[in-house]
Amino acid sequence: MFYEPSKGHGLPRDPFKALVSPRPIGWFTTLNDDGSVNIGPYSYFNALADDPPFIMFSAGAREGVPIKDSARNAVARGEFVHNLVTMDLAEAMNATSEEVAYGIDEAKIAGLEMAPCKLVKTPRIAAAVASFECRYHSTVEIPQNGDDGPNLVILGEVIGVHIRDSALKEGRFDPEAEKVIARLGYANYAVVGGTFRMLRPGIKDG
Repeated sequence: MFYEPSKGHGLPRDPFKALVSPRPIGWFTTLNDDGSVNIGPYSYFNALADDPPFIMFSAGAREGVPIKDSARNAVARGEFVHNLVTMDLAEAMNATSEEVAYGIDEAKIAGLEMAPCKLVKTPRIAAAVASFECRYHSTVEIPQNGDDGPNLVILGEVIGVHIRDSALKEGRFDPEAEKVIARLGYANYAVVGGTFRMLRPGIKDG
């Protein structure tokens, strides 16, 4: 089949997200105005560069919600924290995706314990095998159909990285062993597994 997104696809559900998969999950902690913790997962998330390391997440507007809390707080506070989602945290991550009023502490909803960061005031999720402390850099606006507002792409520089010591084997982090999960289309997720190595031409190790 062929379809133009602007004209519809004629399928029961939009296949776009299923076709762009797996997508890493950005699980962000930010601080609300009153200092309470906000937690939200985003599947429009990825690394942008590694020297220095930069990541991004995209937060689309919704009816009555012109800006998502994570994006709002990241800009207002100038910082945010990404927490790696593994299989043991899947249910907690899903619980934090619920749309709740601004100022509600999602850590309490999901039963998550927080831990302090080193360089930012925003806490990290204690049970996460890895977390990135990020300094907000800039926002890119991408048009969105309708009147709710644009998609906001939040860029941040990773200024600190936490990795659980037990997750490092011979100096390497193994996402398969730690059962990192990713977002697919519809209500489907994947666990990292069945990996293989393939070196680029001229590269002896990687």
